[in-house]
Amino acid sequence: MDRFDYSTAVADSWKQQMLLNIVKLRCMDLPVFVEVASVVSGYSLQTGVTIGGTLSSERAVQGNFFSSGVQGIYTDRPTITYTPATGEKFLRGLITPIDPKNIFFMLQGGYAADFVLGLTVESLNGVRNRSIAGGALREADPEFRRALALMREVQAAGAVGMRVEEDKNKGSTAVLFFRHDDVPPDIAEKTAEIRRLLKLPADAQRLTLTYSPARGAANELSVNSRSMLQVMIAFSSYLDVPEAHLKEHSALPAFEHASTESREDRVRIHSGKDRPPDTFAAVHYRDYWFWVNHGDLQTKRALTAVMFFFTLVETGGNERLPLITIPAQ
Repeated sequence: MDRFDYSTAVADSWKQQMLLNIVKLRCMDLPVFVEVASVVSGYSLQTGVTIGGTLSSERAVQGNFFSSGVQGIYTDRPTITYTPATGEKFLRGLITPIDPKNIFFMLQGGYAADFVLGLTVESLNGVRNRSIAGGALREADPEFRRALALMREVQAAGAVGMRVEEDKNKGSTAVLFFRHDDVPPDIAEKTAEIRRLLKLPADAQRLTLTYSPARGAANELSVNSRSMLQVMIAFSSYLDVPEAHLKEHSALPAFEHASTESREDRVRIHSGKDRPPDTFAAVHYRDYWFWVNHGDLQTKRALTAVMFFFTLVETGGNERLPLITIPAQ
């Protein structure tokens, strides 16, 4: 009966933990993840009925007396186990670049190409995205922004897809392909422009996805994907840092955003002294509140995607889960 309450509580705490770690990274603090290993509900219900009375003789002063009572006790005592995410496997999953195949699978799943690629890649075929490196902001190449905008339109038209081909020697290989049959002329022109912007062959219809920060072979699309740590650092660049933190030099300074970004397309994490009344996620850190508004669909989508990618990478530790003993009630 409490399934929905527990799932809501776990989801809310997961959002808050991710948001808190993003804020910590902006303040050069250590991100820490604690997983909910198990939730065991223990219910007990006790009921009782009491009946009593006194039957007196005719000469008795107190007379006859009758009493009754009903008692019920309901107890819900959950046992929740937390497991800190630590160890070599967790660290490797945090700093290892995301598999390009998983990124493009999200495109196949319906996520917009410009949103997913803008969040998870540093460059495509050497054409660079907006990046945070060493505390300095580097804006995206104009070709990169234009290519992502066109790719979203081509994706909406159903003219781009992906499949995984099995190779006995090399294992599975992800292949991106552009449709050329039954494609409207305007979509065909946009596909050709994407190839020009990303320095791909003009007749390229089938491209093998590879991980590389530089341009690859003619039949390859080199994807310099980000790690989960890079994704979170890039996300933290949209944080409104309190003036008090800037004055004491406890957080990285504000970054100037590109003029091409509209207010609707810009991710934003707000901050303030007072707790906001209604938010998608809110955390308290170093005497300030940081939150994402419920009406900010762009930031909500970005934060949800970050959590989704976190489940795709190998971040689980090798630690043995604790043994739980639940007493019978």
